[in-house]
Amino acid sequence: MLVALIGATTVALAVRARRRRHLHQGVDGLEGAVRGPVRHGRRAGRNLRLALLGGRTGSAYVAHRARRVFADAGRRQQLDTEFELRTAEQIADALGHMKGALMKVGQMASYLDQGLPEPVRAVLADLQHNAPPMSAELAAGVIVEELGAPPEELFAEWDPAPIASASIGQVHRAITLDGRAVAVKVQYPGVAEAVAADLDNAGLIFAGLSQLFPGLDHRSIVAELRERLIEELDYGKEAANQQEFARYYAGHPTIHVPEVVPSLSTRRVLTTDLSDGVRWDELLGWDQTEKDLAAETIYRFAFGSLYRLAAFNGDPHPGNYLFHRGGRVTFLDFGLVKRFTPSELDQFGEMIRHMVLEHDPAAFRASVEGIGLLPRGLAVSDQEVVDYLGHFYEFVRADGSYTITPEYAAETVRRFFDTSGPYAVMQKAANLPPSFVIIQRINLGLYALFGDLHATGNWRRIAEELWPFVDGPPSTPMGEQIERWRQRAMERT
Repeated sequence: MLVALIGATTVALAVRARRRRHLHQGVDGLEGAVRGPVRHGRRAGRNLRLALLGGRTGSAYVAHRARRVFADAGRRQQLDTEFELRTAEQIADALGHMKGALMKVGQMASYLDQGLPEPVRAVLADLQHNAPPMSAELAAGVIVEELGAPPEELFAEWDPAPIASASIGQVHRAITLDGRAVAVKVQYPGVAEAVAADLDNAGLIFAGLSQLFPGLDHRSIVAELRERLIEELDYGKEAANQQEFARYYAGHPTIHVPEVVPSLSTRRVLTTDLSDGVRWDELLGWDQTEKDLAAETIYRFAFGSLYRLAAFNGDPHPGNYLFHRGGRVTFLDFGLVKRFTPSELDQFGEMIRHMVLEHDPAAFRASVEGIGLLPRGLAVSDQEVVDYLGHFYEFVRADGSYTITPEYAAETVRRFFDTSGPYAVMQKAANLPPSFVIIQRINLGLYALFGDLHATGNWRRIAEELWPFVDGPPSTPMGEQIERWRQRAMERT
């Protein structure tokens, strides 16, 4: 729900901005308006100016990509150099539209577009493209500030051109002095300030959304969002997260987490092993067997980490995976990790037992009300509660082959967005406790990706392997490989 709500707001703002551009309202004129009537809200004026300047940067970047298509190699390099963001001030301007917290949640929403209107899909699709890169000199400056020397001295080889740029930082290829191929993520100067400004506005956004969803405790959601995104700015925390996952999954037959290089990592620089593999778009062209294996690995990673590590890597974005045939997946980006207490995991398990294993509508409703997802005494029947929330368990309730389709993913989104349907009473009364904020990325992110893959499997049996309150036997060849890996790990300890 977190992503759905902010995503809806982001989309609405983006659509309105696009309409304003179509009405030929000039940036300079609007900036003048900011400097005048809204002086009483200095922060609001700054944010709007950044958004307008960032909007100009974003539009220019779209035009830059278009010109680049028709240029030869030499001209492309010239165009890229001309467009680079060369100062922290330029980056701060661009952050208002292309980076920062709202860019991040917009990217989150950009792959949840099943069932949304086509104009909205078009706006969201823009957010999946790489953001404008900062210049080589500016990136090198961050390296000097954080590691004490220029990259040419710290690395045997350093590629000044980034291989990826996104909402918080950009990634460069390098080779360490001892010959290790690495990926170096460098944080944009000023991004922390931009995220802080976005988060200051998040309270206002959610306060408005509470009018549509009266049961929503927006303050707790904003607090959870603030804590998670501020953590994501600290690459030291991300390095610790990634090291924990890498240690746990060391030697795993299908899950690969790149190792961190601690000596070349700080709060604003993160260096890890460079990994190969194909991207999401290429995976979509593979045969269905390979897509099913990739989905099984991602599913096992998400729920295996949740129940075995009590941690969830909360950013199931298609850009955070690299794929290999046979189901092997490399997992990238551990900035947004949510950790759970034993009691919170018990709550998840209690809902699964009552919905899936025992199918007890009254007990399931009692669990939902006890957790705070629905208020007590709502004028709906136990069966209506099951009909509404049972959709999220549908594919694990069936003990047999089940295909997660785009239609299933679209219905998942509609269960959050569409308050005009038969579940409006529950949708408007529903709340989202802090422990459920990031976990909803499974419902709204992971299953959207699985829908694109038409991922097929006996998800019930796979889930029973991962649920500690069932601890079922291996149900697939991959499960058998994993069981052998687990036994070897136990023998070593």
